[in-house]
Amino acid sequence: MTATTEFPRKAHHPVDRMFVERWSPRAFSGEEIPQKDLAILFEAARWAPSSYNSQPWRFFYARPGDANFAGFVGLLSANNQTWAKHAGALLVLASKKSFTPAGAGAAVESRSHSFDAGAAWANFALQAHLLGYGVHAMGGFDVERAKTLLGMPEDFRPEIAIAVGRRGDKARLPEALQARETPNGRKAQEEFVFAGPYAERP
Repeated sequence: MTATTEFPRKAHHPVDRMFVERWSPRAFSGEEIPQKDLAILFEAARWAPSSYNSQPWRFFYARPGDANFAGFVGLLSANNQTWAKHAGALLVLASKKSFTPAGAGAAVESRSHSFDAGAAWANFALQAHLLGYGVHAMGGFDVERAKTLLGMPEDFRPEIAIAVGRRGDKARLPEALQARETPNGRKAQEEFVFAGPYAERP
């Protein structure tokens, strides 16, 4: 894939276009996502791989007009609230920190619960892109309040908040964010791939 004026990213190797074309917008139209489309996104997440097939991801969501939507908006940092309130749905993704292995009688700690939840997030985000939705994950939210508001058990770890929706006019964003409403680049493979032991880059 070559870069264009309309889409500045360029893959260094011939991967599927969806990996390069998916990015994280902040400008949303405010259009509510149909429940059937959300179900498709959750179905994609459902098929993510996980250690011992423990499937530790837990998605909590609300759509505009729902009784819980304002509460989800309120979990976000002030900066994120300014744009995420226009999303078609807001979510919090948590992971379950323990699981019961097949044939075992008691739960054990999962070392990979966050990693596995990340795999579910990736499936969710790519499926959203394929359906024409923008998705933006956020670390800027109140983790402790999320636990309380959403009634999470003690062994749930809130991972990220997510805004998903149809893309809107970036002019509705605060001025400081309008210039950032474009796909980000990525590091070259040479910066994160090592053939053997770690070798510090110059």
